[in-house]
Amino acid sequence: MFICFVEYHIAPEFEQTYRSWIAEKPGAGDAFNLYEGTDQPLLFVEVWEAESEQEALDIKKERCSERSSWHEMAQWVPGGSTKLHSWTFKPISVRS
Repeated sequence: MFICFVEYHIAPEFEQTYRSWIAEKPGAGDAFNLYEGTDQPLLFVEVWEAESEQEALDIKKERCSERSSWHEMAQWVPGGSTKLHSWTFKPISVRS
C-alpha cells in the first residue's frame, strides 16, 4: 500500500467554513482519513491510501490541481495553494 499525504493550515477566520465544507466532501471510504494537529490546532493532514505508486501519484495530482473541486479550500490556507504540501510514501520493510 502507498500513501498520499496532504498537509495544510487553515486560517482561524475560516475554521467553520472549512469544517462545514470538508464535512460535505464525498468520502473516499476507508481510503481517506483526516487528522487535526493536537499541538497545532487548525493544522490538518489528509492521508489517502492507494494500492499502487501510480494511484498515489494520481491522487496527489488530483488533490493539488487548480481544476480540482478540492482547490476551493486553498483560499482558506494562509499563503494559498503554495502552502498546501503533498507527498507520496511507499512502504518499507523494517523486519530483519
